[in-house]
Amino acid sequence: MIRLSRNAYIALFLAVLLVLGAWSVRGLLDLRLPADASLHDGKMAKAVENHYEAEFPLKRLGTNLWAALDYSLFGEGRPGVVLGRQDWLFSDEEFNPLPRGEQQIEANLGLIRGIDRRLDEHGVKLLLVIVPAKARLYPEYLDEEQPAQQQLGLYRRLHAAAQHADILAPDLLASLLREKEKGLLFLRTDTHWTPHGAELVAQEVARAVQRKAPLSGARQQFTTEQAASKSYLGDLARFLPLDPLFSALLPAPDQFQPRSTHALDANPDDASAALFADVQVPVALVGTSYSANPEWNFSGALRQALGSDILDFAESGQGPLPPMLEYLQTDAFKDAPPQWVIWEFPERYLPMSPDLSQFDREWIAQLVSAGSTGPHQTVTADSVSPGRSQP
Repeated sequence: MIRLSRNAYIALFLAVLLVLGAWSVRGLLDLRLPADASLHDGKMAKAVENHYEAEFPLKRLGTNLWAALDYSLFGEGRPGVVLGRQDWLFSDEEFNPLPRGEQQIEANLGLIRGIDRRLDEHGVKLLLVIVPAKARLYPEYLDEEQPAQQQLGLYRRLHAAAQHADILAPDLLASLLREKEKGLLFLRTDTHWTPHGAELVAQEVARAVQRKAPLSGARQQFTTEQAASKSYLGDLARFLPLDPLFSALLPAPDQFQPRSTHALDANPDDASAALFADVQVPVALVGTSYSANPEWNFSGALRQALGSDILDFAESGQGPLPPMLEYLQTDAFKDAPPQWVIWEFPERYLPMSPDLSQFDREWIAQLVSAGSTGPHQTVTADSVSPGRSQP
């Protein structure tokens, strides 16, 4: 009987090993080798090794199983996400205090003021689009974990600093809070706003520009079209590695209608002709993935709300500061500065240390120094050191 049990155990073990081995070999069918892969230089072996490791079923099983236990038993995901109520997910960047956060806030505020002064030297007006944290707009969906004290005052601090520096910054938090009952402004499973939220912000921006300094030139006409509703599992779901074995545990995908905006009087040849035409575009947009990702149609909504074309310099994955510094070094800014620069700036980036290693340190220090206020504020190398940056 003992021998029979032993044989059955061995047979079961070998069967499982055989199945997993076959499963692993089947994964090689999806392998796509680099064009220059060769047996002689090891590139082919490395490509097979990397693909096998990524597709190894035991690794996937372990990852999925551990994530499922964390999610089901403890209500936790991987670092990067905070689980809320009713399948709402939040970025942990809106919750956790950062080391040296206070020092970095002051350095970033000085850099923002310095950038404003550099724009002003070229006759350009700055409008700061302070994007409120998702957790600030929808605190009713937070669970036990709450934002740290450092995070609680970020929006008001940045907004007050902008006002003190005479930088135009409409109070988007107040505007969005008034509108949140009329439609979803942020996606449940994503860091970003919905196309509806982006459109509301664009309209607030246009009203602020109209009050402060209306755009010169004739108003253009734009139209926005809505596509069929689509399912969208957002970027925060990446921190719940439950797919494919436990994908049923994942929050339900968001549903939204993509939008696209185009000029009513656009000519098919306009885009190429504009490259060589002496045309002054009065608005430049700089920002993060809130502006750069076409899913949200923020730049399109801005065009329609402003009645003007815009030059889009927004970038994903850099935070708000590097794209602005890159823009200040472009020929587009130096040779033909716009009337307005609209700078989209999520509040959660205020205490973060951006990666400014690609820029000249002396130039950055000059900008920070130009924006410094108070006799004891100094510029140090630490103020411009590389750090964490995310979309």
